[in-house]
Amino acid sequence: MKTYLLTWQQDIPISVAEAWEFFRSPLNLAKITPDNVKFKVTSPYTAHTQMYPGMIITYKISPFLGVEMDWMTEITHVQDQQYFVDEQRFGPYALWHHQHHFEAIPGGTRMRDILNYAIPYGPIGRLANNLFVEKQIRQIFEFREEAIRKMFPPAP
Repeated sequence: MKTYLLTWQQDIPISVAEAWEFFRSPLNLAKITPDNVKFKVTSPYTAHTQMYPGMIITYKISPFLGVEMDWMTEITHVQDQQYFVDEQRFGPYALWHHQHHFEAIPGGTRMRDILNYAIPYGPIGRLANNLFVEKQIRQIFEFREEAIRKMFPPAP
């Protein structure tokens, strides 16, 4: 199985505590995901629950050609206000391991994402990744970066 690694970094002009409060909620992920992905959290308890290792979060997404899919991730690691990791348990990827890191910097927070993923179906999956999957993942994270910039603009 071929695995892929993508990384992103963004400086946000808010405290680590504020960034953590926003990003620890799965419901906020929908606010920073393109509408065409049709991302919807379906877990009934996520709005009022602190993130914890072992937490299961379920979603509906339409990542490819408008086809709706179920996706389930587990929060496997949490270090309060430093990092958390979500891993796919069921969904469109053969592997999805996404690390979210938060670091205080002068004027705000540096957020780093490290994504390891794999596509199922051997050579067909590799071709799909080369043709559109990696591009779509990058577009989602570019959208997210711009959405975060708009939600948390620098102080004038």
